[in-house]
Amino acid sequence: MTMAAAARDPGVQSPFRRFVADFAGSQVAMAGLAVFALVLAAALLAPLLSPQNPYDLNQLDIMDGRQPPMAKSMEGFVFWLGSDDQGRDMLSAIFYGLRTSLGVGAMSAVGALALGMAAGLLAAYFGGRVESVVMRIVDIQLSFPSILVALILLAVLGQGTWKIILALICVQWAYYARTVRGTALVERRKEYIEAARCLALGHRRIVFRHLLPNCLPPLIVVVTVQVAHAIALEATLSFLGIGLPITEPSLGLLIANGFEYLLSGKYWISFFPGLALLVTIVSINLVGDQLRDVLNPRLQK
Repeated sequence: MTMAAAARDPGVQSPFRRFVADFAGSQVAMAGLAVFALVLAAALLAPLLSPQNPYDLNQLDIMDGRQPPMAKSMEGFVFWLGSDDQGRDMLSAIFYGLRTSLGVGAMSAVGALALGMAAGLLAAYFGGRVESVVMRIVDIQLSFPSILVALILLAVLGQGTWKIILALICVQWAYYARTVRGTALVERRKEYIEAARCLALGHRRIVFRHLLPNCLPPLIVVVTVQVAHAIALEATLSFLGIGLPITEPSLGLLIANGFEYLLSGKYWISFFPGLALLVTIVSINLVGDQLRDVLNPRLQK
């Protein structure tokens, strides 16, 4: 049956439709995707959804500091999730913090993916000394805890959004390199790669036109996991005071700001940002788990 006939046959599903159907087969994954969509929408529409800009000093009033949930501000709007010690609306601060967390996670994942993918493909395709050098660097990188490497890098680089993104790229690229190298080693021994070499195709064309597309499915799963890991790592570093500066919105900074008030009953300052961080990471992981099951035929029932 030709591709055109398969497309006309209602009993034959296209790969994309089959992928969507397999992914939608898990109610847990669909719930995670729905929650992540809400989180993403809240982050993108933060200026429209937030009753105030929590990082504009002209909109803050110290008299609104540490107000409980559902209390009214001096300007008349409701603090649905309370306010912190500076009078910032916690709901608005969480929306803006999600923008930073998702942005840092996505940009660090893209940078680490590009660097790790290039290193893994070079190691698998050329082998020999190139593979030995690349994989020894990867082994050294993975032998240290991620948080320790990030702490050392930020101690040298200092605080800042792009600095923490650079630190996260340096921390995460090795995971992508090992994944790509393992997949590319299997694909390199297959007939289509040997046929491309027999046709005297260039190395660049073989790697990017033939080898790379077949290494993408496991990378998609790794990206989702590493984005969640980057978000958690950024929040941890900001909580410790060496990630983002206090002038930038961050869930980690919001949790740190309310940590000293937990014992005095002002739980909402840390609790709601922590809950938002937890929901974001869990929703991404649920989507990643289902992608792993769908893209790996061995895990399909």
